Parts: sequence; structure tokens; C-alpha cells
Amino acid sequence: MTKFKILSIAILGVALLLTSCKQEEQQASQQQALPLAVAKVPQKNVTAYTTYPTAIEGTINSEVRAKVSGYIQKVLVDEGQRVKKGQVLFKLETQSLSQDAEAAKSRVNVAQVEVNKLKPLVEKNIISEVQLETAKANLAQAKSTYRSIAANIAYATVTSPVDGFVGAIPYREGSLVSATSAKPLTTVASIEKVFAYFSMNETDYLNFIQQTKGKTLQDKIENFPKVGLILANGQAYDQTGIIETVTGQIDANTGTVSFRAVFNNPNMFLTNGNSGKIKIPKYYQNALVVPQSATFEQQGQTFVYTVGEDNTAKATLITIEDKTDLFFIVDSGVKAGDLIILKGIGKLRNGMPIVPQESEFDSIVKQLKPLFQ
Repeated sequence: MTKFKILSIAILGVALLLTSCKQEEQQASQQQALPLAVAKVPQKNVTAYTTYPTAIEGTINSEVRAKVSGYIQKVLVDEGQRVKKGQVLFKLETQSLSQDAEAAKSRVNVAQVEVNKLKPLVEKNIISEVQLETAKANLAQAKSTYRSIAANIAYATVTSPVDGFVGAIPYREGSLVSATSAKPLTTVASIEKVFAYFSMNETDYLNFIQQTKGKTLQDKIENFPKVGLILANGQAYDQTGIIETVTGQIDANTGTVSFRAVFNNPNMFLTNGNSGKIKIPKYYQNALVVPQSATFEQQGQTFVYTVGEDNTAKATLITIEDKTDLFFIVDSGVKAGDLIILKGIGKLRNGMPIVPQESEFDSIVKQLKPLFQ
């Protein structure tokens, strides 16, 4: 075999080897290209919510206290019971008061007899008018004492000051109570409507006020959006509320401004002492949105994978203006119409090839679930 033939065979072998390697690389590249769902970044009208812890109280929350000292003889209601104004709640022991009343009544009778005896004597000028007036004064004092004791006996029957629902009853039959007892006998709360108290820090307050229409604070209060309520179990309350008052003053101790919202409570579901979160909506028109599940974080920054012209995944930094349960509202980084990868981002690295499978944005989003907040 000539040197020329040997060289030709060698060149042919190298060419075949290179072709084979190139085919293998192409095949490997095609195998690595993942088929992934992509969609165009849309503009949507969306509502985001800011939440604040809240405490619930009845619109009327009246303490019921004993006006006189005594032992509780009877407890005539139970906790949670609905009562009417004037309904008897407790009866206190009045035996000693009753004895005092009998003695006072006797003194009234004695004083009355004295006055009756002196009247004809004064008319006949047997005694002076001064003696009669003194007797009348003694009678008036005896009657006043009797009325005071009688009032205390009446106070021993404790009634409800308002229509509402009975709260906790810390004292039971046999307990000694008085006007100075540390705890009230109970509370009666009116809960047909309830107040929700919450606070904002100074920055949130200023942003909220400045973004609300109106020239004066009262104008702005009237234009505040209706608010929602998230209950302690994480469920949404089925009534919306109205913000009625705002102090407008920064609390020096907490650095916050206090608000009060009112909610209807037709089923008496809410009661005094409930807690939860107030949801204040903020509305965005034609906002750029991306699903939260289509993003990832690196060093405190948020990224999405956009699709490059060569069908490769490109890690793209975005800045977030706000968020909803499903979406991030994007301030910058992407624009309407950009293709982003919606699923499988955990398998991707920057520059990896993909096989884009474009879908309607809304059809993909319907399959998503809110991320845990």
C-alpha cells in the first residue's frame, strides 16, 4: 500500500470521526432541550391586598358591675346568652339591707307621728313653730335614709344596661362582690355590628392617605375602599367593612396610626374578642404580571426565565411593585409580550436550550395554586 493511500484512508477516518462526534453533540443537545410551557407577559387589571392584624369588639361593650357590696345569691343568665335591656342578670343577698330598711321605716313612722303631734299644738300657739320645723327636718332625714337603703336593695338586683350578648361570668353564686371588685360581674356586648381596630405604621399611613382621593382627611375617609376581614382560621369573612375613623396622629410609643372599621354581623358569627386580619385593596390598571410560581430568587433578587431568540432560557432580573395571591406585579425587567417560562423552572439553568410550547397565559394560570404567604 502506497503512502498516498494510507494518508487518504487516515483523512477519511478522521472526517468520519468528526462527523460522528458532531452528530452525537447535536443529538445530545436535542436531548437536553426540555419541552416547557411558555406564555407572553400580559397586562391585567388586578387587585392586591395589604393586611393588618385586627381586634374585634362589639359596637357596644358594657361592663356590668355591682353597685353595692353583697354575696351573689343567684346567677340568672349564662355566658353567650342574648339578653334585653333591663333583664335581671344577678341577684345579691339583701338580708342585712332589708333589716336596715325595716329600722329606717320605723324611724320614719316615729318622725311622722312627732310631726302629726306637734301640728295642732303649734296651731293653738302652745309650742313654737321652731319645734315643728325641727320635727319636720327629722322626718325628712328619716325618709332620705330609708330611700337610700331602698335604693341599695334595688341595686342588689343587677340588670342588663343594653341589648346584647353576655360575656364571661367570673363570679358565681356565693361570691362576695362590690363596686370596687377587680373584675365586672360580666359584660354585655351588642354585636349586630362589630368594630375592627387596626393600626398602620407611619409610612403605610402616608402612602394610603396620599393615594386616596379627597382634599381633607374627612373627604379621604369617605373615599376609603371597602375592606375585607380574614378570620383567625385563615378563612375570609363574608361581609365587607367600612373604615369609619382614623386618628390621624402618630402614637409616640408605637409609631402607628389607629383605624376603626365597622362590619355588619347578621348571623352573630363575630363576637367580642375575635381577632383576624384586615385586608385593604389596592387596584392596578393594565399592570404587567407574572405568576409567583414562575419566579426564583438569588441573593434577595427576583428572576424569571425569558425565552431568547435561540430558544434558550435567559435568567432575567425583575423588580416587584406589589403582589396578589398568584401574581407579582412587575415594575421593570420584562415588557408586555415577552415570552416567559411558566413551568419547570427548577430544572433550568441560564442558557439551557428549551423547546417552547406556547400557551394562553390565562389557561396556564388557572392550573396554578396560590403560594403560601
